[in-house]
Amino acid sequence: MAFQVSPGVNVSEIDLTTVVPAVSTTTGALAGHFKWGPVDQRVLVSTEDNLVTVFNKPNANTADDFFTAANFLAYGNSLFVSRAVTSANNATTGGTGAYISNEDYYNETYAHSSGHGDWVAKYPGDIGNSLKVSVCHNANAWESSVTTNYYATNNSKTVTLAGDGQGTSNTETQFVVGDRILLGPDREARKVSVLSGNTITLSTAYGGNTVSNYAPSLTRQWEFYPNFDRAPTTTTFANTVNAQGDALHVAIVDEDGVITGQSSSLIETYENVSMAPDAKDEQGAGLYYKDVINQQSAWVWFGAHNSNASKAGTNAQLGTNYPGNDLPITNSMTKGKDGSASDGAYITAYNKFKDADTVDVSLVLGSGSSSTVATHIINNIAEHRKDCVAVISPERADVVNNNGYEGKEVADVIAFRDGLPSSSYAVMDSGWKYQYDKYNDIYRYVPLNGDTAGLMVQTDLTRDPWFSPAGFNRGNVKNVIKLAYNPSKADRDELYKKGINPVVTFPGQGTVLFGDKTMLAQPSAFDRINVRRLFIVLEKAISTASKFTLFEFNDEFTRSQFKNLVEPFLRDVQGRRGITDFQVVCDGTNNTGQVIDNNEFVGDIYVKPARSINFIQLNFVAVRTGVEFSEIVGRAT
Repeated sequence: MAFQVSPGVNVSEIDLTTVVPAVSTTTGALAGHFKWGPVDQRVLVSTEDNLVTVFNKPNANTADDFFTAANFLAYGNSLFVSRAVTSANNATTGGTGAYISNEDYYNETYAHSSGHGDWVAKYPGDIGNSLKVSVCHNANAWESSVTTNYYATNNSKTVTLAGDGQGTSNTETQFVVGDRILLGPDREARKVSVLSGNTITLSTAYGGNTVSNYAPSLTRQWEFYPNFDRAPTTTTFANTVNAQGDALHVAIVDEDGVITGQSSSLIETYENVSMAPDAKDEQGAGLYYKDVINQQSAWVWFGAHNSNASKAGTNAQLGTNYPGNDLPITNSMTKGKDGSASDGAYITAYNKFKDADTVDVSLVLGSGSSSTVATHIINNIAEHRKDCVAVISPERADVVNNNGYEGKEVADVIAFRDGLPSSSYAVMDSGWKYQYDKYNDIYRYVPLNGDTAGLMVQTDLTRDPWFSPAGFNRGNVKNVIKLAYNPSKADRDELYKKGINPVVTFPGQGTVLFGDKTMLAQPSAFDRINVRRLFIVLEKAISTASKFTLFEFNDEFTRSQFKNLVEPFLRDVQGRRGITDFQVVCDGTNNTGQVIDNNEFVGDIYVKPARSINFIQLNFVAVRTGVEFSEIVGRAT
């Protein structure tokens, strides 16, 4: 306690309740090529529906990575995904495409260019080309009367305007495509699909009686008039400083139906947002339309203020008037591009999982990786972190429709394995499976490493990480129509010698992970999945707890405290069948004067890992009728 210079009572607390914490072993990581979503950014997904929401549905180019992720999530509920992409573009409402990889890029790097237009799709991809953004700046854009006579016949899609000397027969200056116009005495609403000279083409035919020179005015309304409560005028905030006309409405639409499955579907609306950056609502939340849409929209970024909204971006103050366009400003997006995913793009995306201090993952899924990418995952992610396992499958061509000579599949799978490094932090399975793609109503071949990693997660959830994930009790693979390559017993022998875990379909018993080796070539306890994952748990948990020993004194008290921290944890693991015995040495024998003087601390932890059964020997012995078993038991073996 602190020295005191006069009598008194000083109260302090000493916490001796520290324990070794539980650590996560079920979180996966995948870099994949997808149609949508942020690039070079880790996103945590928990379900297949969540995967679709963030990265969209699969197509032929993205199915391998999508279903690897989806298959993993069929066993667990925690997967970090990083999108890999090369030569992709965000769709824009301007004449040129942009590239905005994620929110950080938008905030820190993106240069707002007039060539990109008023709006930019949130992420790179063709999907952005399905978007349309419509802005209603004022009450005139919301609804107006066009002073003209018009002619419309029953069951016709054509409306002809009759000029009245004021130029109103020029439809392009009075309407925009998408407007609603109200026709006839019953004011039937019809949508404008084409404007040309004094002729309006409707999206659906007018159903009322023929109208000739009907009334001197024609009512037009914004396309999304029924979806908003009232016209945009002035926000309450702007009213308080006597500014006018700062409010606007924004509608974001799936014009082509690629996103929702139905064309012209309204997917987001923003009502009475403000052109003033300082505008607030009654609860103090910002109303500036740029910020609101950037923060809330799943589909678009703000690109630039429209030239007709000359005061947009100016703070509200006395006398400020915010002019806007008297017709809606509606623009379709174009120039979006999916791009591809090179090995370099995959490596960049996988590097988002490299730092163990910033992201906690336990299983790194290889999907359909080439040998270049698989080697990077093993050497530069798993071996670098030393707290996770890389899970790899052979390349597609090794097992899918590999119709060469007999045994070519096993030769090609082994050749792929031989091109990868030896590591106890890597696991390889034998192939790909055939499964149903409900999004496209077809069947696809998908790599099995999502399932192999998923079986490890399932084992963690039902037993513990140090149990083997293989076999008929815990190794049953889900959602298999058939295997691209079902290895025979002879093939399994060859694969297993190389550290490749066969996945096998047994008639009437399902498809099973039938091996639990790591890719370590050296004979060792660490050539088994359960031992490697046992030590990951022990090392991760004990090292986390040991951080609180830093900067304490290396004396008998601290060393005893460390042993009292570690030994109960190891007894618990022993009781749960992870180890058969252990010993913790942390005393003067390994913390010598030299160690103490070097400001170091040494704890030696010896464990005997439990081993999984890979081989069963059954001996059946026939004996004569009169023989006593006690006489021969032991001798026969």
